[in-house]
Amino acid sequence: MSPALGNDLGSKPLDGGWGWMVVVGAHISIGFAYSTPKVLSIFFKEIQENLGASYSEIALISSIMLAVMYAGGPVSSVLVRRFGSRPIVILGGLLCAVSMVTASFGNSIVYLYLCIGVIGGCGLSLNLNASLTIISKYFLNKRPLANGLAMAGSPVFLCIMAPVNQYLLQKFGWRGSLFILGGVMLNCCVAGALMRPVVPPRRPSTCAAQKNVEGEPKECNSKQKRSCMNNAKTFLDFTFFKDRGFVIYLIGNIMFIFGAYAPIMFLSAYAISQGVEEYSAAYLLSIMGFVDMFVRPGTGLIASSKWIRPRIQYFFGFAMIFNGTCHLLCPLMTSYAFLVTYAVFFGVGFGMVFALMFECLMDLMGNQRFPSAVGLVTIIECFPMLLGPPAAGLLVDVFGDYKYLFFMCGSVIMAGGVFIFVMNIYNYHMLEKKKPAKVREQNQMSLENQDQVSASA
Repeated sequence: MSPALGNDLGSKPLDGGWGWMVVVGAHISIGFAYSTPKVLSIFFKEIQENLGASYSEIALISSIMLAVMYAGGPVSSVLVRRFGSRPIVILGGLLCAVSMVTASFGNSIVYLYLCIGVIGGCGLSLNLNASLTIISKYFLNKRPLANGLAMAGSPVFLCIMAPVNQYLLQKFGWRGSLFILGGVMLNCCVAGALMRPVVPPRRPSTCAAQKNVEGEPKECNSKQKRSCMNNAKTFLDFTFFKDRGFVIYLIGNIMFIFGAYAPIMFLSAYAISQGVEEYSAAYLLSIMGFVDMFVRPGTGLIASSKWIRPRIQYFFGFAMIFNGTCHLLCPLMTSYAFLVTYAVFFGVGFGMVFALMFECLMDLMGNQRFPSAVGLVTIIECFPMLLGPPAAGLLVDVFGDYKYLFFMCGSVIMAGGVFIFVMNIYNYHMLEKKKPAKVREQNQMSLENQDQVSASA
């Protein structure tokens, strides 16, 4: 398949055409990336019994997978810049397939950590970042729509894969299910094949045009070295920690990530412990994903309104408080009807937070600093992501009851939401106090300039 050509200037994205097929491919690869660590929890109970693992040990499978997926983002970005999105997504699909197939032969929990967690996490990381990158090359004016359709893969695949995994588990056991799932994840390679690269018209480089000039190769090499140094500084820009708004966002975000994934991983097991049939328990994840599918774009529309847009940081704090409250109330839900109600509100809260998460960071940092900021945030997020689910599983091991898991996750997330809400009130108050001082400084400078001009006259 030949590359798609850019326009005459080679600068404006195509905004359509083959780009919609690229969106289909991104929808598939992103769907697998975000849903796989969640729906694997359906196998956890049988794996736990078969391998004799504790709740905290079994939860570490998805934790490692998520942490590696996020931590591999910068490496994946470098590979995408060097080789393009198509080969990286195909490679990611192969790694995911290999991880599931090899994991099906595992006889120890550490072996599953390596296969599913590390190898599978690397594959998902390649899929995710390459898919997000290529959309920006095909779309400009329609980019929000294209990104929304691609990101919708997460709840769509969660809805589909949860009951499918439960069916596979009953028919083939967890080993056979992982083996089949490995084959299914080869569809990421098909998705990668759809990501035809956009090749802009060639332009003669400055170095090529002046290659006969003495000393030009050294100048080109020095430019490349400076470019590498600038990329390294952009990748790890610790000056963000001087920004009060960024630190507030980061602390709240760490608290949310710590408690965000454990309720998803243990929801099916909790429902079964309450006497719910296994298929019905798996459908709770589908219900959550279905609601999440519509809440994310709806939240985006609300956040774009003229009333919410200037107060989006407060809206983000409210969404976290709502999410935490749902988890605190979950132990009160003992019947299936109440658990369905919890899954619905969980989907609302989860969708709201993730719809606002990166938008709030962009609101704080701006378009220019956003790529560096999001890279730093995702690296830091790996640690709470790695610790949260095992800590929740440890509570189940110690107390033999799932309710303490939901209490911990709910309280931590709610505390993070309150922190963001209250601290942003303080932050905006301090920013308002600085404005008059800056105005006075500018007026003083203008008066001094006028005095200098009059004196010289």
